[in-house]
Amino acid sequence: MRDLHQRLREFWDRDAETYDHSPSHSVSDPVEAAAWRALLRRHLPPPPASILDVGAGTGAITILVAELGHRVTALDLSPGMLRRAQDKAERRGLDVEVVVAPATEPPPGPFDAVVERHLLWTTPDPVAALTAWRRVAPSGVLVLFEGIWDRRGMSHRLRSAVSDVARRALAVQHHHHGVYDPEVLAKLPLVGAPSPTPWIEAVEEAGWRSVRLERLHDVEWSRRVATPWPLGWLEGRPQFAVVAEA
Repeated sequence: MRDLHQRLREFWDRDAETYDHSPSHSVSDPVEAAAWRALLRRHLPPPPASILDVGAGTGAITILVAELGHRVTALDLSPGMLRRAQDKAERRGLDVEVVVAPATEPPPGPFDAVVERHLLWTTPDPVAALTAWRRVAPSGVLVLFEGIWDRRGMSHRLRSAVSDVARRALAVQHHHHGVYDPEVLAKLPLVGAPSPTPWIEAVEEAGWRSVRLERLHDVEWSRRVATPWPLGWLEGRPQFAVVAEA
């Protein structure tokens, strides 16, 4: 597991150089940012609350949560990503704590809520991570922002191929510096999940209760309208929130 964590850390440290080139990663589009603020305000406790942002990356959600008046701790495996998150917070005059550690080793808290965006699919043991988060938020709320990334099947492969051609024609950079090694992907149980079911099952197995599901239509729409045609149509994926209580 330690070797796998090291490989994941190295991937995301390298990705920190290009990650924010994508408006959907950095939430730099004002329409998408407004959609995320509405979601966060609806699902998080009233400010000021103590929020743990797991897999914070370059700080897109961290910044939005802090701007809503919360006390935020940003946790990530990659020091390279967190350096960028901290730089963003400092430029905005926000006080954010950063912690470099795997998702299964959160700081002690206690936190009023745990939030993550597109982190669990990169986690070798999602149930262990969710259990650790419940331990540090014993009376808190869990908010997962995830998506369906399944690219199996002929239609997905065809869309991916057409998307690559369109990106070259439009001179639009890819979202990541590279792709995961197949050996790493084989050790990530949520890769390729075709529905939210595995996320819900993992949340319940970890002991969270009152699990709810919400489709993120506003986020999906904002990304389509901000992305050059036909990339928004070709690359759009269903986005959803899983919300639960400890």
